[in-house]
Amino acid sequence: MEDVIKIVATENARCDKFVAENVEGVSRSYIKKLFDEGKVLVNGAPKSASYKLKVGDEIEFNLPEAEEIDAVPEKIDLDIKYEDDSLLVINKPRGMVVHPAAGNFTGTVVNAVLYHCKGNLSGINGKLRPGIVHRIDKDTTGLLVVAKTNEAHMFLSDQLGDRSLSREYYALVHGNIKEDSGTVDAPLARSENDRKKMAVTYKNSREAVTDFFVEERFGAYTLVRCKLRTGRTHQIRVHMKHIGHPIVGDKTYGVKKEEFNLPGQLLHAGKIGFIHPVTQEKVYYYAPLPEDFEKVLAILRKRGGE
Repeated sequence: MEDVIKIVATENARCDKFVAENVEGVSRSYIKKLFDEGKVLVNGAPKSASYKLKVGDEIEFNLPEAEEIDAVPEKIDLDIKYEDDSLLVINKPRGMVVHPAAGNFTGTVVNAVLYHCKGNLSGINGKLRPGIVHRIDKDTTGLLVVAKTNEAHMFLSDQLGDRSLSREYYALVHGNIKEDSGTVDAPLARSENDRKKMAVTYKNSREAVTDFFVEERFGAYTLVRCKLRTGRTHQIRVHMKHIGHPIVGDKTYGVKKEEFNLPGQLLHAGKIGFIHPVTQEKVYYYAPLPEDFEKVLAILRKRGGE
């Protein structure tokens, strides 16, 4: 069974580039294969990858039905902050993807917890995301709660939905934020220019609200604590850029020239709180800043606020 993909060109661009940026879940290598085999039609006729689209051109091609790939258990060390029969809370390191996806089928949090829990995880999110209640970005560090039972998963998901599951992040941002606190209320959606990015927009967007609190100032940088009211993809990263203070080390939304040689953004999910699905008690868990984050702060503190 094949899925028919139809999109309309919204800009004058190379056909392969436009398709790659506007169709999710398809690799560039697979798109190249489609063009090489003459399977991409523009206004009903096969076109090459380099064909220059005109606004309004209709692009059509077929995608075979995706085969579901089971995540496999892998023996990977986990920093577990809490665990019982219904859930576990882990401190995810930088560079680790939460669940398997195109290009990352191994070495993920899911692979690690499958091994650790001997496969005893909630199955609500399917075979590629067992137990995953919420996510954080690959290069964001910090706390994740993983459900072992379907009952725990549903209970925790309900708290995400009604916003009673609390999450607080620490971020080092560029610039001196003069206010001691503030709120960014700016809706988010996929960027029309780059489908891999999110953007502040009022077109087909969803509500996104972030509260921030200044923890420490370093002149050219500010350490902030961010509290999510909503949980959109890349929310804090896009919101901080939106107010003119992108996160240090952010290779997608940050500045071009960074002072520090970092592998990713200095954004850390340091606190999570929720009502436990079994005890019905409100619980909180904390994770210290990672070593590279602390090293940068130590440099800035030694330097002073000039």
